[in-house]
Amino acid sequence: MTGAPALLLLLTLGLCCPGIRGQKYTVKIHSTKQPRMGERLMLQCESNNMLSGVFWVHQDKAGTLRFIVFISSLSRTIFGGNSMRTSQHYQAGKDGRFSWLAVNSFTPQDQGTYFCLMNVNQVLYFSPGQPVFLPGHKEKGLDLLCDIFIWVPMTAACFLLLLALAVTIMLYIPLA
Repeated sequence: MTGAPALLLLLTLGLCCPGIRGQKYTVKIHSTKQPRMGERLMLQCESNNMLSGVFWVHQDKAGTLRFIVFISSLSRTIFGGNSMRTSQHYQAGKDGRFSWLAVNSFTPQDQGTYFCLMNVNQVLYFSPGQPVFLPGHKEKGLDLLCDIFIWVPMTAACFLLLLALAVTIMLYIPLA
């Protein structure tokens, strides 16, 4: 995906540089409920700037960023990278200081973290990410079996090193 590195750079810059010249805009995102397979998911983005357009971005479980939609200040939507005005999978809109994104039929591929972005005076403002996962699915974590395979050998190695250190100290310290 050729746009992912550029989008990642924009996200990084937005997180590091939240505003200039004392301007403070807030962007918040929240989900209305925990999604279930095949159900509709609604996300809302709240901003204290009603005159700006809003971008929606999805980061999947592998960390890949994908542009979903741009909603202009006049509530016009552009989906994907092909200037499409409609989408079968997503719906989006704007109502006052709220913009919204709907995933029509939630699938495992839709799991991940959602962001809304706002461009005001050539400065990008980012929402904190909203993690959205199906019930019973973990984000990225280790299960118990993996924990055992990592921690047991590491604990044993530390014990052996500690034992070797104690023996070395005992052999090289002269007894008085």
